[in-house]
Amino acid sequence: MRLSTLLFVGAVAISAGFAIAAAARDDGPGFALFKPLTTFILLLGAGWLILPGRQPYRALVALGLALSLAGDVLLLPRFDRLAAGLAAFLLAYLAYLAAFTLGNPVVPGQLLPLVPFLVAGAVAVRVVWSGLGRLRVPVLAYLTVLCAMGWRAATRGQAPGVTRASFVLALTGACLLFASDAVLAERRFRHPRRAAHLVELGLYWTGQLLVALSIRS
Repeated sequence: MRLSTLLFVGAVAISAGFAIAAAARDDGPGFALFKPLTTFILLLGAGWLILPGRQPYRALVALGLALSLAGDVLLLPRFDRLAAGLAAFLLAYLAYLAAFTLGNPVVPGQLLPLVPFLVAGAVAVRVVWSGLGRLRVPVLAYLTVLCAMGWRAATRGQAPGVTRASFVLALTGACLLFASDAVLAERRFRHPRRAAHLVELGLYWTGQLLVALSIRS
């Protein structure tokens, strides 16, 4: 692994650690600084630091991270724009969905890996349904895209030129992002526990980091 990539991973880990520590201490200003900073470092790495990389896969992953950064800002406590934040992450995951579909057209034989994501999505909806209120339709749309993203990551290894390492990194990252959003939904719509927030953040940044590292060809 190149030195620039190692420095990138270290910077993400340090910034994420400060953000999680700030969240644990209810340090609003610290969290407002390090949460978007961590995603910005991820965006910087995806755009320039991770070498070698494949285009247009790199461009789509970078777009997803830029939209995730917008979502991070919109969901900060000082703004707490849940609908707008969901929209930003919906677009981010659509960008990842497009990235994972490059050179990987949908064929009937790929439908089986969709099943576990549909089951996980149905369980998540079941758990939070009563607390969604007017957000039921947006959350259903969001989960549909999230399931599709995970499914396309699970089939990405069939695309020509995709290394096993890149495939595994992208799939693991997509699964962690799914888990992060499941924890977020449970925390926002059922039980607002601080420990769940810390778990959510750890899953989120680990997932984003792995997707970013999957750029390496």
